[in-house]
Amino acid sequence: MTFPHASSALSRFTVLDLTRIRSGPTAVRQLSDWGANVIKIDALTEDAGGEQPGGPRQGSDFQNLHRNKRAMTLNLKDPKGLAAFLRLAAKADVVVENFRPDVKDRLGIDYESLRAINPGIVYASISGFGQDGPYHKRPGFDQIAQGMGGLMSITGAPGQGPMRVGIPVADLTAGLFCAMGILTALLERDVSGQGQWVQTSLLQAQIFMLDFQAARWLMEKDVPKQAGNNHPTSIPTGVFKTSDGYINIATTGGKIWERCAQAIGAPELVTNPDYATGPTRSKNRDALNAEISRFTEKRSTDEWVRELNAAGVPCGPIYSVDQMFADEQVKHLGIAQDVPTDDDRAIRLVGQPFTLSRTPSRMAARPPEFGEHTDEVLAEFGFSDGEIAELRQGKVI
Repeated sequence: MTFPHASSALSRFTVLDLTRIRSGPTAVRQLSDWGANVIKIDALTEDAGGEQPGGPRQGSDFQNLHRNKRAMTLNLKDPKGLAAFLRLAAKADVVVENFRPDVKDRLGIDYESLRAINPGIVYASISGFGQDGPYHKRPGFDQIAQGMGGLMSITGAPGQGPMRVGIPVADLTAGLFCAMGILTALLERDVSGQGQWVQTSLLQAQIFMLDFQAARWLMEKDVPKQAGNNHPTSIPTGVFKTSDGYINIATTGGKIWERCAQAIGAPELVTNPDYATGPTRSKNRDALNAEISRFTEKRSTDEWVRELNAAGVPCGPIYSVDQMFADEQVKHLGIAQDVPTDDDRAIRLVGQPFTLSRTPSRMAARPPEFGEHTDEVLAEFGFSDGEIAELRQGKVI
C-alpha cells in the first residue's frame, strides 16, 4: 500500500529512525509531520508487544511522538541485521539516533561507517552530555540536564530549593535543535553534495534555553536567582490573585506600567517614588505586587482580562490543561488534531505549532504497530521475497 505523507514539504527525504524515549523521537517527529518518509526501526526483542522505555505503545506519550511514521523490526546485533541496515542506509538521506555515544561504534553503525557507503548521509546524534569529553559516557536524562544546565536553580520560589520545570524541556529542546540541525545539513548538502554529522545534547540544549539568564552571567557576572512567578527583569510581571482565581499580568517599560496602574484604578502608584522607575520597581517588587493585588482581588479573572486587554496591558488567565484546550483561540488554531485510524480507537494529538501556506502538515497516519511495515519497507529498498523470508526465519526481523 502507499503510505500517506503528512506533507509534501519533506517528502523527498527518507529517514531511518533509531531513536528511543523522547528527545530523539521529538526530532524525528518534526520530519515525519512535514512529510519525510520516516522508518522507525525497533529492536527485535522477545516482547511481542513492542514495549520499550518511554511507555506502552498504545499510551498517549508514545502515540503523540510516533505518528506519521512506519515501523519495522531489525536485530542490529546480528551480522545479517547489520548488513540489512547498511543496505537501507546506503539509500537513505538521514539517520537519527540517541544511543549512548559508544553504542553506535560497538554496533558498527557510527557516522564514519555510514559515510563510507553513503557520502551524502546526514547522521544526527543526541546524547546526554556530548559525543566526547569527561561526561560523554554518562547516561543522560531530562531532569539531570535541567539541574546541571542551571534551569532548576532559577525555577521555583525563592528559598524553597531547586525545582524542575513541569515538562521535559531539555529532552524536547534537544530534539527540536536536532531537527533544525538536520534541516540545516540537508540545505547545505544541496550545495556541497556531502552529508555531515549533526550533534547535540540535553546539556547543550538546556544551557542554550537559559538565553538571557545565561547572558546575565557571561556579560555581567550576575548569577540569576529564583524569582517564583515574578519576571526577573520586567517589573511588575507576575501572578496576581483575583476574586475567583489568578491572573498573569506582564508589564515591560514605563508606558505599559502606567496603563496598568490606570486600568486597575491605582494611578497614584505611578507617581509613588518607590515605583516610579524600573530600578525602584525592581527594588520594591514585593511591596508593589502586594499593592496591585489589593486591587485585582476585587474583581474576577474574566473581568480583568477584558479590562486590561482593552487598556493595552498584556495579561491572561492561568489555565489547567483541560481549560486551555477549551479556550476559543486554541480551538481556532486547530492544534488539537484527530488521527485517522482503521479501527474504532479515537486518537487526538497535538499538531505542529507552525503552518506553511502551500505545504501544510496534517495527521496522515496513526502511530505504527510493532514491526508493522517490515516487509513493505524492505521490499521498497530492493530486498527480494526470498531475502525477507530468510531474514524472518533467522529472527533478524
